[in-house]
Amino acid sequence: MAGWLAALEVYRRPRLIAILLMGFSSGLPLALTFATLSFRLAELGVSRTAIGLFALVGVPYSVKFLWSPLIDRLPIPWMTARLGRRRSWALAIQPLLGLAILALGLADPRAAPGLTAALALTVAFLSASQDIVIDAYRIELLTAEEQGAGAAATQWGYRFGMLAASAGALYAASFGGWRFAYGLMAALMGVGMVTVWFTSEPDGEALPDPLSGHGALARVMAWLERAVAAPFRDMLAREQALVILAFVILYKFGDALAGTMSNPLYVSLGFSKVELANIAKIYGFIASLAGLGLGGVVVLRLGVMRALLLCGVLQMLANLMYAVQVWAGHNQAALALTIGLENLLGGMGSAAFVAYLSGLCRLAFTATQYALLSSLAAVGRTTLSASGGALADAFGWVPFFLLSAVACLPGLLLLVWLMHRERRRDPSLAAAQP
Repeated sequence: MAGWLAALEVYRRPRLIAILLMGFSSGLPLALTFATLSFRLAELGVSRTAIGLFALVGVPYSVKFLWSPLIDRLPIPWMTARLGRRRSWALAIQPLLGLAILALGLADPRAAPGLTAALALTVAFLSASQDIVIDAYRIELLTAEEQGAGAAATQWGYRFGMLAASAGALYAASFGGWRFAYGLMAALMGVGMVTVWFTSEPDGEALPDPLSGHGALARVMAWLERAVAAPFRDMLAREQALVILAFVILYKFGDALAGTMSNPLYVSLGFSKVELANIAKIYGFIASLAGLGLGGVVVLRLGVMRALLLCGVLQMLANLMYAVQVWAGHNQAALALTIGLENLLGGMGSAAFVAYLSGLCRLAFTATQYALLSSLAAVGRTTLSASGGALADAFGWVPFFLLSAVACLPGLLLLVWLMHRERRRDPSLAAAQP
């Protein structure tokens, strides 16, 4: 127990505090182009069809790997030599992102819906680009043993940023209007800028030698080979690469499948908006933060692979609580237990999973490879879990949530197989792990 308590000291390290504040800057813009923007549009009387189409501005978050090689490998003239590769890109993107948020607040969605959509898309693009930099910054700044705690810290910050841009923006808009609210959110981007300015450049790989080749076309092709083809080829050339990528897609699939139908379940059981706000949003938020912190400690104490297995099994068991909720019906104590366990154990799994993805990235291609892996992980959370509604309609609530627990097994079986292969390759692991 003393060892576990001592492991919590990792969160007091200055690097971890910097990562938390960068996570805040990363999470802040997301709600401003999704939940907060949709609330603003609905309040102004914009049609539901148009509000639904505004969800398309989130596409940059799903395809950010397409331009991640540029951010990973291209230096910014005058800035990179003085600030370093990661800091220069962060400090180039963040002021533009703040200005884009301010402009989005000044736009009138009723008078200029096209301009509003273009500005929201700009915010999303710059936000996704900032995520590329911050993810690489985190991975390169922290030691291997700090990656689990770093995953927890960045997600803590991310959730606080989303809270500021959702509940905080609504409070600000009630006080001073939407322009004031978006102006305040733009000013809060200064948190990330100040943090990057006072945090040292991580010890990543130095930029490679200048490209050789006769003519501009030859140099462009050489750069594409180095910056685009090399990171993807490196990922696919690894032993068991396809199994690893399948695991990345499937690890959170069962958890996401159940999550897609959690709110419809609560509504069907007769829970009011106030009950859900008090328990799901506040209590659940606190439980999620606790789970992230605990997950980081589990990674530090057990190692990434064993932490993934433990947290994955716990995630699967948490899905069964939804079936218990169905049997309990409209019962607030059961709701608190269901939401508390789901957020606590889901947060633990998220911290371990982000630490695992971070460990898969080569130092030479950190930004590009993490953008690719996080995009693949989103497949299980979004595309595959989109079938949740149809399955719930077909089977009913209890069979559906039992099925969501079973959906956790493919990812866990792939994990066990990868752990077995790792032990066979390195026999010393067999003695270190039960």
